[in-house]
Amino acid sequence: MADYSIIADVSNYLCKIFREKMCPEPIPSAGNIQVSSPSSQDVDYLLGVYLYDIKEASDVTRPDLVRRGRVQLVKPPKPYTLEYMVFVNGATQMGLEAPDIQKIVGRVAQIVNDNASVLPTELQPWLDIPEPPIVFSQSKISLEEKVRVWSAINKPYQVSLFYKVAPVFLSSEIMINTPVVTDATFNLQTQQERREMLINGDH
Repeated sequence: MADYSIIADVSNYLCKIFREKMCPEPIPSAGNIQVSSPSSQDVDYLLGVYLYDIKEASDVTRPDLVRRGRVQLVKPPKPYTLEYMVFVNGATQMGLEAPDIQKIVGRVAQIVNDNASVLPTELQPWLDIPEPPIVFSQSKISLEEKVRVWSAINKPYQVSLFYKVAPVFLSSEIMINTPVVTDATFNLQTQQERREMLINGDH
């Protein structure tokens, strides 16, 4: 089951695939792509990956208790949905024109479309229990909702891409010990012995 760092691992994965596939065109270098917030005053990056909401995915079926070893059970992991905004950094001083911004946004959309899922084992290779793929899909939110996200960080709205990432399973640290059977007594009887007991009234 994925450890608590899985949320950061998803953010870093998005940043990683953008760096691999967007440099040097349309973005000059990998350092120009960061996990960041539009409210950051950092002017040294062009593309930001911003995690703006985390919520429990109530529509996802949770697995049963997970067995660890002979006598331990672990509470099932809880599924979450991560909400991301991918944006062009408005604070940059690299002189981007509107066509440049549109090229960057278009390339982001293309990359996510072509890399629409990732297995948790790619993010945390030590996982020993299979989990479903984490899927990246465009958020079905209105322009008004997008504007509210920008307003929440006191920034004017600009064209950006919004993605839903789910299910992201987060493990539990709670272990449940189960009793071990160390001694068992069996009483075997033949059909004849059973018949005689019933005749004699012994039960």
